[in-house]
Amino acid sequence: MTQYFRHLIASVLAGVTFSLAPGTANLAAAETRYEPKWESLDKRPTPEWFLDAKFGIFIHWGLYSVPGWGVKGEYAEWYWNRMHDQKAANPWWQYHRRVYGEKFDYADFAPLFRAENFDPDQWADLFARSGAKYIVPTSKHHEGFCLWPSAEATKTWGHPWNAVETGPKRDLMQDLSVAVRKRGIKFGFYYSLYEWYNPLWLADRKRYVDEHLFPQFKDVVTRYQPAIIFSDGEWDLPSKDWKSEELLAWLFNESACKDEVVVNDRWGKDTRHKHGGYYTTEYAAGLQDDSHAWEESRGMGFSYGWNRIENLNDYKSARELIMVLVDLVSRGGNLLLDIGPTGDGRIPVIMQQRLVEIGDWLKVNGEAIYGTRFAGRSCQWTEGKRPDQKFGEFMVKYSLMDQIGQKPKGDLAVKQAFFTKQSDALYAISSGWPGKQLVIRNIKVPKGSVITLLGVEGPLKYQVKGSDVVIETPDLTGDQLPCLHAYTFKIPGGKL
Repeated sequence: MTQYFRHLIASVLAGVTFSLAPGTANLAAAETRYEPKWESLDKRPTPEWFLDAKFGIFIHWGLYSVPGWGVKGEYAEWYWNRMHDQKAANPWWQYHRRVYGEKFDYADFAPLFRAENFDPDQWADLFARSGAKYIVPTSKHHEGFCLWPSAEATKTWGHPWNAVETGPKRDLMQDLSVAVRKRGIKFGFYYSLYEWYNPLWLADRKRYVDEHLFPQFKDVVTRYQPAIIFSDGEWDLPSKDWKSEELLAWLFNESACKDEVVVNDRWGKDTRHKHGGYYTTEYAAGLQDDSHAWEESRGMGFSYGWNRIENLNDYKSARELIMVLVDLVSRGGNLLLDIGPTGDGRIPVIMQQRLVEIGDWLKVNGEAIYGTRFAGRSCQWTEGKRPDQKFGEFMVKYSLMDQIGQKPKGDLAVKQAFFTKQSDALYAISSGWPGKQLVIRNIKVPKGSVITLLGVEGPLKYQVKGSDVVIETPDLTGDQLPCLHAYTFKIPGGKL
């Protein structure tokens, strides 16, 4: 019997107590009801699975994946919005006119979005190899084109505007959800509240919310029972006008995924970093600590959607992506790393390679990432002036590779090691190989603690000197190193 029907029966048979089978949501959570008010909704605890997961994969895939082009440094998934201004000086329009012609409408990309090479099992195998614990595909972006058979999309647009009625003629969301869930990966989706050129949105926003948004959102949630929802496109209206509180009350009280689902903070122009299950930052530096659940999302290059003109130098290296993951997790956050598949359904090989390299590192060091919590201090700095790092929602400069190392860079301090913790151990993740010794300052190590290097057998020698611990690193050749880029020292019982 599904969780939804257990809850339904419990509601009908008020006063009757029973036990749920192991592995299902607890009864207390099932009985909690939330009012359509932020005061009530914000009391809902963030499900623990999200706090444990740490690493997810964003997937921007839609009609924009067919041209797969954008001005370098900008988001290629905004292709329609950017080329819509048909001025001679607009580089987006110049490109579109030159390649597709002036009479080629954006809607003409729909039959070209065939996804003929989309293999959901190959995607899911790659995600499993990457070590990601959840995925977030775009169920629809701001263009409004849906990757599932949305009746509302076709009705309000006045022509087929979903992947089942045109293009691939396939329920892409269903195929992908089945494939990833078979591999134990959480499935969720991104959902844009607004749609740039939806006729109903342009004519009557209130009707759009009532007649399009509400039934469409409930449809996609009911079909795929997401573990996570990344809402977006909220900035034109306050949450009251979106009726977000009413929608989330339905999600948390009535939907089949009500106990598992995690939501972000993008539900109105008044909600970011104020309301929602987790706060979001975008191409930024994340947040400073774990005072509220949060997640940083970014692509491997400059764009979320695939941009065919980005080259090797525009992509972050595997080392940088791994260090970004470590840095964010050390401050209590998650990383949602984006990939942009092509219109025919392939994940670009460079993106596959980056994911596999991250996964190889996590195979060795995963216990210092998954299920960990903020250790009270995120990192250890060397001597020197600490570089300024600002935090915020969007496009905050974040030059992590300039901030890490084992020795100061000139008069500037760098981060030597990052810290995470489990209930029984502290982890120090060094920024590269530390040399013959790793000295951790201001730490308490229980007498008899056995310190190890993850991926290497046997205990390490160490000395406690006042409030410091001096760890002797093993004498390893390059071929004997357990991994690349960053190395984890496990200190049972250690406290900062």
